[in-house]
This record gives sequence, structure tokens and C-alpha cells, in this order.
Amino acid sequence: MTTAPSLSFHDGRSIPQLGYGVWQVESDVAADVVGKAFEAGYRHVDTARGYNNEDGVGRALAASGLERDEYFVTSKCPNQDQGRENTLRSFDATMADLGLEQLDLYLIHWPAPSKGLALETWKTFVELQEQGRIRSIGVSNFRVEDLEKVEAETGVLPVLNQIELHPYFNQPELREFHASKGIVTESWSPLGQGGGELEDPVVTEIAEAHGADAGQVLIAWNLALGNVVIPKSETPKRIVSNFESLDLTLTEEEIVRITALHKGEDGRQGLHPAEFAGKQGR
Repeated sequence: MTTAPSLSFHDGRSIPQLGYGVWQVESDVAADVVGKAFEAGYRHVDTARGYNNEDGVGRALAASGLERDEYFVTSKCPNQDQGRENTLRSFDATMADLGLEQLDLYLIHWPAPSKGLALETWKTFVELQEQGRIRSIGVSNFRVEDLEKVEAETGVLPVLNQIELHPYFNQPELREFHASKGIVTESWSPLGQGGGELEDPVVTEIAEAHGADAGQVLIAWNLALGNVVIPKSETPKRIVSNFESLDLTLTEEEIVRITALHKGEDGRQGLHPAEFAGKQGR
């Protein structure tokens, strides 16, 4: 069976580069499809408190038959749980639902600048890591200014920033900043959110040339850029197909052509980190 390569964190740990995401997956469905993802070869699952499916993921982990060191789990602290005491309660609930004693990676889901609690939450993450309850700590949807603030105030950089990233919105400036700081970039919505990437002539032409589908091309492109990527599907055939993207190698010219599809801010399809502070969101 093909094994996903791992990327190194600046804290000395590592993460499987291809993972399985469960955004918008009902908990009972997650209990089933995460198991199918393990059967396909995935060893990295990405969930969040705000997805309301951590208990389903936990059931799948318990039923997998895998040893604890054979899989990697990411979860996230939601906006409504920011602030030290709320974060501690939320983390305890996450761990109870997942059935884990130690989490591989915990992320602040959004910076929520209007709440002004991200820094306090980050300091709480540092505490939890020092206690050995979390192996690595990171963030999601953080801008350069958010990353600079947590580093300046705590001296602790996130190991990873999970951000919206697909061909139409591939965030070159933020990726460059990540690279300069040793922060791993992780892509959410790597296939877009119905924005047309899967039907783009450049993507479909490359897919045809490789005898692959458009989704596999976009995942392979993300992998080639050095991103962690977490495609989501509830369809067993698609779960397998997405994992088989590991066997697809794009040429340098093809990577450049896909990257050139970037539309800047016009390509953003998800919520904007500067504005979003609610309960829902990727």
C-alpha cells in the first residue's frame, strides 16, 4: 500500500502530507468514512470542535485496529471557545470525544480579531503542549499580522497554518512568509468550493494527459508545492481516488500552469479571516 510522505515541523515532529478532512460530515457518517479512509491508506485525519463530529471520528479511531502511533489527528479550537478557561474546557471535550490521551496537532480555528482572544488562546495552547497533552500546536486562517503577533508576544511560532488554498486562490505571499519562518502550509478546500477549478481547461487538459481526474491533479499540485492537503469526500471510490493522487507526478511546466491560475483576492471562495468571528466556518 502507498504511504503518504511526511513533512517536518520546526518542533522536531512531523505530519503526513496527505490527510482526510471531515468538514460537513455528520458524526455517524464520520464513524464510517474515516474507517474507509484508513482502509484506503490515509493515516491523518483532520477534524474540529466546530464540525460536531469528533465523537464519530473517535469511534472510527477506536474501531480501526491501528496502534496509536500509526495515525495522526488534528483538531481545532472554535471561535466561541477562545480565551484560557473556554479553551481548556473545549480541549477536554475534544479529547473525551476523540478518546485520546494526547493530540497530535491542535489549531486555533480562526484568528477572530474582533474578539481579541487569539493571543490568550495561543498561550493556553503553549501550556497544554508543555503539559504533554498536545504534541504540536498551530493555527488556521491566520494572516501574516496574526502570525507575527503570536511570535512577538510568546516567542512560539505555530508549526502549521491551515488556510484556504486552491489554484484560483493560492496565497503566494502567505506561503512565502510561512517558508521564511519554517511554518508548514496546509490547504483547506484544495479542490475549491464549486468555483470552477475542476472544470478549468488547464486542469482538465493536464488530467487527460495523465489519465487522471481533475481532483487528483489539484491534490498532486498541492503536494508538489509542499503543502499538506486534506481533501474531503464521503464517497468510497472518491476517498480511494484522492489517495491515489500520491502516484501522480506533475511536470514542472504543469505545476507552473496551474499556479498561474491564481486570481488574487477575487479567487477567495471562503470566509475572510479579518471579518469572520462567528461559530461556523471552515
